[in-house]
Amino acid sequence: MSFEYGYLGLFLASFLAATILPVASEIFLTTMLFMGFEPWACILIATAGNTSGAWLNYGIGFLGNPAWLQRLGAKPEAIDRWQIQIHRFGSWMALLCWLPLIGDIIGIALGFFRAPWLPTFILMGLGKFFRYLLVWAGYYFW
Repeated sequence: MSFEYGYLGLFLASFLAATILPVASEIFLTTMLFMGFEPWACILIATAGNTSGAWLNYGIGFLGNPAWLQRLGAKPEAIDRWQIQIHRFGSWMALLCWLPLIGDIIGIALGFFRAPWLPTFILMGLGKFFRYLLVWAGYYFW
């Protein structure tokens, strides 16, 4: 039974790590690997949790309104720069949603500026999968 709770905990930690909360899902994943949990299950579950959290960020951004950013103190030039980048690179920016700190902002901006949801969601998942694969490789080869 503890194995099932471990996987659930990994999913939740990975989900929360994709939000603005300071959760280090890589440490949780590495600990589970060290404890003998199945590596592919851990990678896939961490990817699913973290990708789900990134989708939430996209949804939050999608609900946004440009006027709100200005009320929160964002300068119009900064808003324009983000919009230009989103329209220039589109869904491909979703590959960077795994980055610490800025990844959450990218996910929100993709939703805010209405990047196409299907390619965005797929690319978010791929970026996060490769990130966890690298964490596993670092653990395995270290």
